[in-house]
Amino acid sequence: MSSLPVVAQTAGPRAARAAARRRGSGGVNRRPRWVTYVILAVVIVISIFPLYYTAVLGSSDQQAISRDPFPQLFPDLSLFDRFAEIMGSTAINFWNGAVNSAVIAVVVSLSTVLFSTLAGFSFAKLRFRGRGPLLVFVIATMAVPTQLGVIPMYILATRLGWVGSIEAVIVPALVTAFGVFWMTQYLGEALPYELVEAARVDGASVLRTFWSVALPAARPAAAMLALFTFVAQWTNFFWPSIVLNQSNPTLPIVVRSLQATYFVDYSLLMAGVLLVTLPLIVVFLFTGKQLVAGIMQGAVKG
Repeated sequence: MSSLPVVAQTAGPRAARAAARRRGSGGVNRRPRWVTYVILAVVIVISIFPLYYTAVLGSSDQQAISRDPFPQLFPDLSLFDRFAEIMGSTAINFWNGAVNSAVIAVVVSLSTVLFSTLAGFSFAKLRFRGRGPLLVFVIATMAVPTQLGVIPMYILATRLGWVGSIEAVIVPALVTAFGVFWMTQYLGEALPYELVEAARVDGASVLRTFWSVALPAARPAAAMLALFTFVAQWTNFFWPSIVLNQSNPTLPIVVRSLQATYFVDYSLLMAGVLLVTLPLIVVFLFTGKQLVAGIMQGAVKG
């Protein structure tokens, strides 16, 4: 687009003013209107309200919650008393569940990123027989409900002696079809064939090309995949509730045991839910800006 002084010199001041109005009304520098701020404010309030309401219920007691579903306006310091009660209880194994959830989430996130990126690089940039049908088969497995594989996986975990241990949760989740599809699509667009060919000309092996060329190029998508996988494993309840037990739980199982142990004490239950959610909020606060910047950088380069 021509600059305004050039337009003024070639077409006159009136054309320059018209171009300035068009740029101000539809260009990239257009300032958002008040409607945009209102919509953003509504979205923020809707997003924050569940956490706010959970903190309010966790700060109250069961009698107040029974009398009024909104017992107080703001959470108070009694919420930390609920946290101390949950973390100090010997009946629910909170710290054991926290360690198990952290180990499972970290190991599964790293393995999913590594194996999915490796498979995505193979499907996107390598030529081998049956590549297309194999990719279609991997994607088709996403349509199979998780519940259909519960019985075979439980039988296999029983025969391997993994029932009650976190290996039964980690091993089936080491790689996902969604991760393979995600990285295949990203590397297909973001990684030029010229870089792969240049690495081959320099004498790099396939694994060396993957490690030095494909993996750095896949960093933005890999970061998002790691975050999604971490959140999914941290909050995973279905399969761990089947294959684990109360002596070796994860945090979602700990929250369920709060309800089982203390019946319908919604104050303690909501405090437990908030306590389990806080690490995810901290992770996003520390990594959200870098993740968004990485995605924008990858989108510009792609």
